Amino acid sequence: MQKLPQEIITVQSTKLHCDGGGPLGHPRVFLNMGAAHDIDCPYCGRKFVLAAGAACGHDHH
Repeated sequence: MQKLPQEIITVQSTKLHCDGGGPLGHPRVFLNMGAAHDIDCPYCGRKFVLAAGAACGHDHH
């Protein structure tokens, strides 16, 4: 079985959510990077990476 490449999404805030995207996604999960600059979704494995110069955790989604 071939492993698919990890999807990487650039975001503007350390607080975000993921629903897997598309009609066959997964339950919405809220993620908080804290002091890190990236986080992986525990359901689908998408990697969220904080954009250079982005706000650090003050936005609410």
